[in-house]
Amino acid sequence: MEAEPEAAPRGDGAASPPGNFERFQAIIRRVLPQSDERPSLVTEIACTLGAEILDGVHAPGDDLNSVELARRFRTSRTPTREALAILEKEGLVEIPPRRRPRVAEYDRTEIREIYRVRAAMLALAAKEAGEHATAAEIEELRDIAGRMQVAAETGDRDGYYWGNVRFHERFSEISRNRTLQRALDSLVLRSLRFRRMTLANPGRVRRSIADHTMLVRALEDRDTQLAAALVTANVLGALRELERMLDDDHGGPAAEPPAGRRRNGRPD
Repeated sequence: MEAEPEAAPRGDGAASPPGNFERFQAIIRRVLPQSDERPSLVTEIACTLGAEILDGVHAPGDDLNSVELARRFRTSRTPTREALAILEKEGLVEIPPRRRPRVAEYDRTEIREIYRVRAAMLALAAKEAGEHATAAEIEELRDIAGRMQVAAETGDRDGYYWGNVRFHERFSEISRNRTLQRALDSLVLRSLRFRRMTLANPGRVRRSIADHTMLVRALEDRDTQLAAALVTANVLGALRELERMLDDDHGGPAAEPPAGRRRNGRPD
């Protein structure tokens, strides 16, 4: 019988403000396909490792040695390998043939594809939300946007980031389109790392606040075309900001890991 892990160690990375890690875990648990046949230990390992990747404990390109992971979680290699395979499907891990698994890296083409597809799906969500949202739901979005603005004004970057995440979760729910929600969920883990980067720029945050405020107003006016245009502009604006950051950083997330990071590619 596989041993259940104790409170999972976070790794050697810098500690994040309280709550971020648990929030990432909750998102991963929500997004992962439900399976009655999957051992709970596999899900817990996947949620822990995935949250660490999103939280920056493991950088793009870092090795994920299944032997070390099995030792850490006090189990055999089978659950760790299954957890890594789950995270590969969600775009957080790469498992090259005859090489160690590693944290996924995205090149410019993949990043553009993620953002453009997400922009198109959110535009559809905007049109359907404009048709179905109740006055109470629109007021809920306005409240979230208001709290985002307060977080931005007080320099609470994490508060703004999580407000942004919640706004988009609620926004897609209000569309009443479950197929669309599942499709958006399939991209959420691939985009969360990058969304956090772009929202670190104060100028980008100001534009994002304005976009969200106008979006709520467009939904209230039932102007679905404007709502779709606003969310498209918001996502593509974030893409342009991300590409600028990558240019300044000579490659950013898609570049080789910095000196000292392990990426030796030895067989696992």
